[in-house]
Amino acid sequence: MNAPAPAPRLSALVVCHNEENQLADCLECLRFADEVVVVLDRCTDGSRAIAESFGAQLVEGGWPLEGERRNTGIAACSGDWILEVDADERVPSEMAREIRDVISSAPFAHVLIPFDNYVGRRLVRYGWGGAFGVMMAPRLFAKGAKSWGGQRVHPALELKGEKRFLKSRMVHFVDRDISDMIRRLDRYTSARAADLRARRAAGEDIGSFRANVRRIFSRFYKCYVGRRGYREGQYGFLIALMAGLYPVLSYLKATLEKE
Repeated sequence: MNAPAPAPRLSALVVCHNEENQLADCLECLRFADEVVVVLDRCTDGSRAIAESFGAQLVEGGWPLEGERRNTGIAACSGDWILEVDADERVPSEMAREIRDVISSAPFAHVLIPFDNYVGRRLVRYGWGGAFGVMMAPRLFAKGAKSWGGQRVHPALELKGEKRFLKSRMVHFVDRDISDMIRRLDRYTSARAADLRARRAAGEDIGSFRANVRRIFSRFYKCYVGRRGYREGQYGFLIALMAGLYPVLSYLKATLEKE
């Protein structure tokens, strides 16, 4: 009688930069994984000691682009499946059980996970998108089914295999408050502006001011109406506004400012 096939091994990957206030709670939720890999990107706080205390495999260095450091972390994972989790995210126990069930029977695949996004203590489930937050993302995948692109903000993804979905939700503490949300918009648009300047230097078209002004309204409508941000009241309006401003602010920084 043939012995049963061994259960697929699961690697949990956390990429962080100075996340000592969040990292322990994040890693505590990942004890169900067979391996935890923590990529420490230019960390100068206590993140390293926290990761070591959980027995994580450490990858240390400095990567100017998000895709580079995430691909480095993926390469360091030895599991058959990989779960990507950011330090400000938490995996509930019901999700851990569902992940184990999925990888025990799924083929070569990538799995989209829905998010519960919090601004402070306020759960804001609807309206995210337009490069200012996600409602769902492919965070669970078979080794070799996902790789990251080279953009500075929201890198493109190359996904392979069958697409599947989880039912349980990842908890994401996305912003502490509205001021934190505005600071994030500033960081995102500065990174996007750097990408636009690089494209322009390579002779590529980066669009026009007029076209980006029009995108304020189309992106606002998509987030507030299409993604049902109206259900979140003033928070939904605020998220849609940020998503609408993202393209035009990026364009203005790229054309009016130097690096």
